[in-house]
This record gives sequence, C-alpha cells and structure tokens, in this order.
Amino acid sequence: MTNARAEKVCIIRSGFNQEMPAMADNPVPPSPSGPPAPGTPPSHGELKGALKAFKKKLRSTRLDNESGKISGPLSGGRSSSIVAITPPSQFHQEIWDELVKQGKLKYEGHGTYELVGPLD
Repeated sequence: MTNARAEKVCIIRSGFNQEMPAMADNPVPPSPSGPPAPGTPPSHGELKGALKAFKKKLRSTRLDNESGKISGPLSGGRSSSIVAITPPSQFHQEIWDELVKQGKLKYEGHGTYELVGPLD
C-alpha cells in the first residue's frame, strides 16, 4: 500500500463518501471481543449463538439441497441426505469443541459436525 493510500481510505456507501483512516499494518480490524484467552471456556451466550448459527446453516443447506432435486407433481418430494456440515467460520474452534463435549454436536471428521438431536 502506498503512503498516500495508507493515509486515507474512501468508502462509498449509498451514494455518499465517508473517509476513514486506513490501517496500514492490519487491513482487518480486530474483533471487539478478540480471541478468548487460552484455557478460558466459552461463555453460555457464545455457545448459544454458535449453536443457533449452526442450526440456521444446516437448515439452509438442507433446503438448498432439497430444492435442487427434480420431483414430479405427484411425488412427496425428497428429504435431504445432508447430516453434517462445516460450522460457520465466525466462531472459534474452541466453541465447537465445547459443543461436542456437551453432546450437542458430533464431530464427523474433515472439519464437519453433525447436530445431535432434533433440528427444531
């Protein structure tokens, strides 16, 4: 990034310009909460949010898979055979490990997890 470019970054949103100082060393700002300290268990809220996001992604993936199948007008349709997915990437690995320990998810290998119990 050039020095002139590093001084300002112009963001265009909804037809107006808003200038923000650029971060020359780190283009992605750190998350407000940051990564959890080593050995600190995830909070109940983080676990609940992660499980909710996992269920939403699983539902969406299954629906997408089912809608792509061709079935006749007299068929009852087909349910999706997807049972395991890669979890949403906005949550840390420690959260998924804790959900496995609690028995809410099951690790299926290759970075995929299966929901234990009903999808609701």
